[in-house]
Amino acid sequence: MYDYVIVGSGLAGLFAALLAAEQGTVLLLTKETLEQSNTWFAQGGIAAAVSEQDSPELHMRDTLAAGAGLADPAAVRVLTEEGPGCVAELRRLRVPFDTHEGAIALGLEGAHSVPRVLHAGGDATGARIAATLMARVREAPAITVVEHCFVTELLLDAGRVVGVRALVGIDGRGEAVYQGRYVVLATGGAGQLYLHTTNPPVATADGVALAFRAGAAVGDMEFFQFHPTVLALDGAPRFLISEAVRGEGGILLNAEGERFMPRYDERGELAPRDVVARAILAEMARTGSRCVYLDITHRTERFLRQRFPTIFASCERYGLNMARQRLPVAPAAHYFMGGVRTNLWGETCLPGLYACGEVANTRVHGANRLASNSLLEALVFARRIIRRTLGAAGGPEGVNPEVRHTVRLPEARPGSLPGLTELQRLMWERAGMVRHRKGLEEALRQLDAWLAAMAEVPPRTRPEHELANLLLTGRLVAMAAFLREESRGAHYRTDFPVPREEWRRHIVLEPAGA
Repeated sequence: MYDYVIVGSGLAGLFAALLAAEQGTVLLLTKETLEQSNTWFAQGGIAAAVSEQDSPELHMRDTLAAGAGLADPAAVRVLTEEGPGCVAELRRLRVPFDTHEGAIALGLEGAHSVPRVLHAGGDATGARIAATLMARVREAPAITVVEHCFVTELLLDAGRVVGVRALVGIDGRGEAVYQGRYVVLATGGAGQLYLHTTNPPVATADGVALAFRAGAAVGDMEFFQFHPTVLALDGAPRFLISEAVRGEGGILLNAEGERFMPRYDERGELAPRDVVARAILAEMARTGSRCVYLDITHRTERFLRQRFPTIFASCERYGLNMARQRLPVAPAAHYFMGGVRTNLWGETCLPGLYACGEVANTRVHGANRLASNSLLEALVFARRIIRRTLGAAGGPEGVNPEVRHTVRLPEARPGSLPGLTELQRLMWERAGMVRHRKGLEEALRQLDAWLAAMAEVPPRTRPEHELANLLLTGRLVAMAAFLREESRGAHYRTDFPVPREEWRRHIVLEPAGA
């Protein structure tokens, strides 16, 4: 029996483990190695009001504006006011943030009104932070790490989550049960739902599916952020070209060599991500092209190599020099704003179960996440969870209205199961960046047929469990997208192309029988 069982080794899991280790025994479970997480690939940095020119109030204003009317003010206030303290904690843990003339270097990204994005190693921020925290985790005597441990079930006793069941070992053939006073989900996102994604293969929506099957509610499932600028080159993986490139002056050109963003938004390339992504999609359709181009050739090679060492090296690997050539880019699935519903202390509706990071729906991002707020959210709410387990008093909760729906999954019946690519293609085409009632209905029918077939032959291996998790989460995403009859933030429907005031509310999905 451990005091804390933490599932996931991204920033949220690592930070929670380090804070929890100061209070009791910690078991940190990860389905691959510690290094395999979305955090490792995060390029932009951490947004926080740490300069004299900035303030939590200004950061809050930018976050609320990006959230398209659904970022909850109470949650955003927690994020922006507690964020600087969490950054100070990272500095105490010796995270090597970049500096300029002795002060923390701050970058400007889309929809931020002032430079406030801390970075480390240029565009290697996630890897630098993760590596630092992993070293601290491995040094901590109170933390036990189990790698190659895939959690398949949350264990309940009298309605309280008391542990997990897992497949263990590189081959996944072993099985283990781990018990804890508190179970924290920090399993990351769901990018593998889509055909094109910036996420690593481990992002298979495991935490959302685990929590929902156990009886927890989920929220904002229709809001999946597509990053506008991802390398779109034949023979190369979908590689993220950080928003910070546009922050340093990069401009977007269509296939005809024309700069187009000012036609769509007065903020140009630094408009919110959903605006930029849809503008790119529109230009691709208008010109019949499979990409647009990101041009930062006005900056020197020396500057670009220093500021974006990871991006520069990755582009060079595929024959592109970003100081001399325009980069072909297109949108790809990037970040899940939806997830396991929590309060402002990371508590779910199941006693003993907490969630933080991308798996959690804190309502802080609303309909569209402000760039570089994701790592900050992971820090703030991981710390709040540990404080809550130590008896921190509750405070004001979210104030935005919501509507709740009960989800009944199909009964088991014989049928065929999809391959991963088949599921990803369905989600990309029917529940991706652009949606319509007919396409969503088709997606729901197909997902129900696959879920019924999966229920007939329950998963046994890790790949089968991952597919089951993606099928369930895809069903929840498509249902929420079908229910929301408007366009708002990252959710865009051609049959309801504008926001509607009656839909300025969160959709919460609850499992039948919960």
